[in-house]
Amino acid sequence: MRVETFAEIEDEFIARAHQMVWCNVATVDALGRPHSRILHSIWEGPTGWTATRRHSPKARELERNSHVSLAYIANVVRPAYADCLARWEDDLVAKRHVWDLFLSAPAPLGYDPAPTFGSVDAPDFGLLRLTPYAVELGDVSGQGERRIIWRADRDE
Repeated sequence: MRVETFAEIEDEFIARAHQMVWCNVATVDALGRPHSRILHSIWEGPTGWTATRRHSPKARELERNSHVSLAYIANVVRPAYADCLARWEDDLVAKRHVWDLFLSAPAPLGYDPAPTFGSVDAPDFGLLRLTPYAVELGDVSGQGERRIIWRADRDE
């Protein structure tokens, strides 16, 4: 099944992502090989946010290639995938906004970033803005496999 716009799958994608909380995120290393780790992201409409270390192997990999692939697979029967562009957001107002999003969201999606990062203006507190260009919602709970796929190049 093909979906015409992101708006048609947005609510389902965000519900799955927020229920699963943690996602596998793959970047590409200097030799062009995939490198995976888990991240805790929160979605606000079509924008994903991840609080992470600004000076890390992930940061170096994103300097070379800003494409990431996210896999939310805590529910293996109903996985959600998003291929995104990841960009550092250095604006302090945006950082405070997302810090507050994490503080105000119910657990386990919400958490206090202070024990990990110190403060919103700490030098190593990084904020990644995730902009999806492809999303896939899978469902193998019934007979056969059902997939809903959205790609930005098909969106009007």
